[in-house]
Amino acid sequence: MTTHLAAVSNAALPAGFGGELGRGIGAIALYAIVGLVLMLIGFYAIDWTTPGKLSELVRTGKPNAVIVTASGMLSMALIIVVAIFSSASDLTAGLITSVVYGLIGIIVQVLAVRTLEWVTRLDVGATIEHEEFAPASIVVAAVHIALGLIVAVAIS
Repeated sequence: MTTHLAAVSNAALPAGFGGELGRGIGAIALYAIVGLVLMLIGFYAIDWTTPGKLSELVRTGKPNAVIVTASGMLSMALIIVVAIFSSASDLTAGLITSVVYGLIGIIVQVLAVRTLEWVTRLDVGATIEHEEFAPASIVVAAVHIALGLIVAVAIS
């Protein structure tokens, strides 16, 4: 029994472990809040600049609205993840970088989709309102994801 207790006492946590763990938990919470806020801003930016009420179309299950929205959110998440990863050693810089690059990503996404709509004469509003799947929604989704990747790689 004495040998067992000695082994347990040698397995003690390193000094400062609790503080480090607390800082890590705090960083996770802060990044999650920043990520959530950016995703909400991104959603409402897409909603505001897209004809029709995107949130309502998603809620009622319009397949093309769901595809476009999901790709926009995935694109935003890519940008936020890379911004966090590239500044992981400094929490303050990482949070600031995530916010700045996230906002730039939102602006780029909105401008790109509006430009795509203008160049291709694609009516995104009519596409996302269709009751049935419209192949054009895949083009819009691809633009969202491609731009998310481009911005994410530019960050790193």
